[in-house]
Formats: sequence, C-alpha cells, structure tokens
Amino acid sequence: MNNMDFTGLAIKLVIGYVALMAITKILGKTQINQLTPFDFISALALGELVGGAIHDKEISPWQIIYVVIIWGALVYITEMITQKFKQTRSLLEGKPSLIIHKGKINYEALKKNKLDLDQLQLLLRKKDIFSIQEVEYAILETDGTVSILKSSTAASPTRSDLQLKKEQVFLPMALVLDGEIVKDNLKEAGFDENWLRGQLQVQGINRIQDCLFAEWKEGEALHVMKY
Repeated sequence: MNNMDFTGLAIKLVIGYVALMAITKILGKTQINQLTPFDFISALALGELVGGAIHDKEISPWQIIYVVIIWGALVYITEMITQKFKQTRSLLEGKPSLIIHKGKINYEALKKNKLDLDQLQLLLRKKDIFSIQEVEYAILETDGTVSILKSSTAASPTRSDLQLKKEQVFLPMALVLDGEIVKDNLKEAGFDENWLRGQLQVQGINRIQDCLFAEWKEGEALHVMKY
C-alpha cells in the first residue's frame, strides 16, 4: 500500500467518523438509550454500509457522505412517522408486554416474546430481584429490558421489616397517550369513555385531543398532562 492509499483511507475514515457523529446527533439520544429491534438493525446496516465504503477503493469520500445522508434520512423519516402516527409504533418499535401479572407469570406472553424462564430470571437479577415472589408486575419493554413493580412486602424498606400488614399493589394505567384513548387499558380499569371525558373536564380538558397523557391508579385521582 503506497502513501496515496494511506492518505485516501485516512480521509475516508475521518469523513465516515464525522458523518456518523452528525447522524447520531441529528437522530437523538434515543437511538442509543432506547435501542429497539428496528434501531439495532438500522445501526448494524449503517455500520456495514460505511465500513464497506471505507475499504472499497472505487468509492470516493463524497459517496460515503451520500450513503450516510440517505440512510440517516430514511431512519429520521421513520422516526417522524412513528411520532405522528401512533398505529405504526407497534409495527416498527414493538409493544411492551406484561409478563408478570399480580405475582403470576404470564406464560403466553413469555412464549410470544421468545423468552424462557431462565432468561426471565436473568432479567430480574439485573434488577436486584432474586425471587419472582418479590414481583407484583413485570413489563418487558421494547428495548429488551424489564420494568418491575415490587409487591408491597418487598418494597424498600419492606413492610415485613416494619411489621406492617401486606397491602394490595395496583398497576398504573395510561388511559390517554398522544391525544388518543387507550381503549384496552380503559376497559381493563373498568371505565368507559364517558367517565374518562368527565374526569378530564374536571381538570379543564374538554377534548381528548388536548390531553397529552392521562394515567390512572386505584385510589388516586387521574393524573393528567396537557400538550
């Protein structure tokens, strides 16, 4: 390899590095912190495209920039689509799954997500939980992590330590997301749309479209956020 080859390779590496950094900044931190299956595949494909372009002598630095811009634009457009159209989120990002409900494992949800009990225990241990009995609810998130709501006896500090009676734990439910009613959650909570609209009106919201987020929890008032 002569000096010209080294110089050309160095130029391509610098351009590829700067281009990838720019795309990362544009797409935002969620591409790293909340890596969905779609994001993971996108990152692999982009890395493969840039890596191949750098080592191919027939590809110029401008073509590397072109490849990164086009791919970044496609990913950015996809992100915009998922933000504007809620219906596309489950297809492109997946949906969270309730894998432990009221202390019992939802085996059908485990099978649907190709998760076995050993993997479930591993995910729980990463949350410093070594017994499934400590868990009241567990949700498998779209990025592969598990969110945990402990039972009242296992909460910190534990009610057992304080010698208090066990209390029932309730799972908060999002009833409105992005100005749309989450009908499954509303039905699970035992309410209808008339009740929800009445609760929103009490808090000064006359239209569902004006509500960014509404969360309900047993025994507590409806928690509402406006746009």
